[in-house]
This record gives sequence, C-alpha cells and structure tokens, in this order.
Amino acid sequence: MDLFVTLGGHHTVLPSLEATLRVLFAVVAGSLIGLDRELRNKPAGLRTHILISLAAALFTLITFELHEQFTGDNSSKTADPVRIIEAVTAGVAFLAAGAIIQSRGNVHGLTTGANMWLAGALGVACGAGYYFLATIGTGFALIVLVVLAKIEKRLTRRAADEIPTPVEGEQRSERRKADKPHF
Repeated sequence: MDLFVTLGGHHTVLPSLEATLRVLFAVVAGSLIGLDRELRNKPAGLRTHILISLAAALFTLITFELHEQFTGDNSSKTADPVRIIEAVTAGVAFLAAGAIIQSRGNVHGLTTGANMWLAGALGVACGAGYYFLATIGTGFALIVLVVLAKIEKRLTRRAADEIPTPVEGEQRSERRKADKPHF
C-alpha cells in the first residue's frame, strides 16, 4: 500500500479490505438487477448496470476520503459529502434518459431507465457501507423486475384475449381513418 503513496497517492482512511468489500458489493448488486435487463435483451444490460453501480460506489468512497482529507480533525473546516449523491443522481439520470426511446407516440425504456437510476442508488449505498440498505433495495428491485413482470405479462395477455377483433371491413375503414391527417 505504501507503493501507492510513493507514487503520489494518498493513504485512505477506510481500510483496503473494507473499501474492496464495498466496491465488490456494488458490483454484485448491479449484476443482480442488470441481469434482468440483459435476459430481456434490453439496451442497458448487465455491464451497464454493473458499471453504474461501481461508479456510484467509487464516487461515494472518494467523497468520504476527500471529506476526511480536507476536514480531518479540524471542526472549523466544512465539506458537503451529500453533493456526491446529487452528482451521481444527475449523471445516472442523464444516462437513463438516453435509454428512454420515443417512437410514434410510444415510449420504451422507462423500466430500464429507472433500473439504471436504482443501480446508481445501490452503488452509493454500497460505497457508503450501507449493505443492509443495498440488500433490501436489490431484493425489492428483483421482486419488481421478475415477479411483477410475470404478473404484468399475464394481465396483458388476459386483456388482449378479451378484446374482440374487428371484422375485415372494419379493419380497412379504421386504417383509412388513421391514414388521414388530423388538423
């Protein structure tokens, strides 16, 4: 570890093993919720969610270290580590917005965008050492992504079965109405 200091680095306040555990936990949490998106063949999948969670954890750890470096035992100095949460939230929201696609009045990617935002929150929780919060956040996310997706699929299928299909003549007249411009 002294090699890093020799090369111009800083001693970290947090022990190396604890920092490694926090980052590893962020990778695991990001993996678990990113796997759902990957299995559903969504644009932001496993690697994207891992990287978001990992980056958020690192930003959080860096914030703690910088806070300690600049304030230390001197209570007259101030620093605002909460700003990192604001920065992570803004950065992830920017990425998540890119995952949301609108085409012909249909919006796609909202769940993926929300999932990316959650990956950032899980990364911050892991970076801060709040493993319990990260665990319950990951657990509830998996329930929403897996269990509710199955329920939603059944409800959608049932609703589609109950809608009567129009006869051929009605379909043609509906297409003609749709093709006319609305002013």
